[in-house]
Amino acid sequence: MLKMKKWWAMTTLCSLMFLAACGGNTGAGKSGAEAPSNSGQPVKQETPASKDPVTIEFWYGLGGKLGENMAKTIDKFNASQNEVIVKGIVQGDYSETEKKLQAAIASGQAPAAVLSSNMDWARKGYYAPLDELIKNDPDFKSEDFVQTFLNQGKVDGVQYFLPMYGTTQVMYYRKDALQGQNIDPASLTTWEKLADAAAKMAKKEGGKTTFFGWEPMWGKDNMMDAVFSKGGKVLSEDGKQVLIDSPEWVDTWEQFRKWIHEDKIMRIHSGGQGWEYWYKTIDDVMKGQAAGYTGSSGDQGDLDFTILGAMEQPGWEGKGEGKPVAEAIMAGIPAKASKEQQEAAYKWFTFFSKAENTAKWSMDNGYIAVRQSALEDPEFKKFSESNPQISVPLRQASHGSEPFRDPTGGKINDALKIAADKVQIENIPAAEALKAAKEIAQRELDKLK
Repeated sequence: MLKMKKWWAMTTLCSLMFLAACGGNTGAGKSGAEAPSNSGQPVKQETPASKDPVTIEFWYGLGGKLGENMAKTIDKFNASQNEVIVKGIVQGDYSETEKKLQAAIASGQAPAAVLSSNMDWARKGYYAPLDELIKNDPDFKSEDFVQTFLNQGKVDGVQYFLPMYGTTQVMYYRKDALQGQNIDPASLTTWEKLADAAAKMAKKEGGKTTFFGWEPMWGKDNMMDAVFSKGGKVLSEDGKQVLIDSPEWVDTWEQFRKWIHEDKIMRIHSGGQGWEYWYKTIDDVMKGQAAGYTGSSGDQGDLDFTILGAMEQPGWEGKGEGKPVAEAIMAGIPAKASKEQQEAAYKWFTFFSKAENTAKWSMDNGYIAVRQSALEDPEFKKFSESNPQISVPLRQASHGSEPFRDPTGGKINDALKIAADKVQIENIPAAEALKAAKEIAQRELDKLK
């Protein structure tokens, strides 16, 4: 009987303890719920507050439809998650972005993300290395990136920049202009043949050209593409000698000068604000004032392909196919951004480069997707069937040249810009312009010894 009482008492006590425990948890899951403490007094339990999203600025120098599509992609990213808010800040162009970034870095007010890359600045510590962020990201899959684009973001083996999209300069032509002279665009495989076609298509009245056979884009880049296609190089193999006065350079640039100023079958638009010169060039072709122009693969989003066609840049007779630069447009994270901001910027960059997003960017704008898997995207496959121009940049990039990396921090490129203006605008012979540029470039290169 005593054992029965002890058993009953213990059972009753356990039941009471159980009921007390249940009663103490009646508020579980609600903010401010109380839990028993060791002292027997209730202790306030706080539910962790939801973390506010990290807001970052992303600077980019894109105009026209390209800029509109960037804004849409930012909106898509912001709507896809609640951890990061990207605030897009539009700049005039790539150069203006870098100039303003330089001032922002100096003042300590740099953005967390920028569509710009500068290898010299990375070496100086102005940009944050991304290797640790990549290492901690199981979804990065570096092997899926177009390797030439990913490698362009490395400085001394360290990944400082991520490719957002790829670009290369291709040829856009009016179908009616070529058809009017019975010119097959597939036959324009060399610059010599293109020049002959431009001469046939050009129209002149009273010694003045009223319709141009072709319009190269202002600046050094188009002419450098043509130099690389002829086998020219900026520097010697050991990196100690500047070679921009070699026959490949002089002959090529002199030919462009002759086409523009003597034959008057080509012309360029120069100056203006931001991308003004670029859009004037496009307008000439779209409005029937020129037969074609050399421009970015990214122009495709602004063009009407019921009127225009696209083709690869030509090579030179006896030199094989063209070898124009295929370049990654890259984004980086300024080093002065906080760790939290750097992580937020990385999330934005990797979202942009997801297969479906980089494929859509390519379809919308004509730029080259940076991931191999984008080519397997169902929408991209369907799009390319009815829009064959989208494949032209991809084909050209497969045999393109890597962009020149200026070891002087931009001094060689600056000398080439000045030389290009002398040839294209001032009608100064290429040999003279390039000789002066080489003297400056070699002097700057020698300072690195």
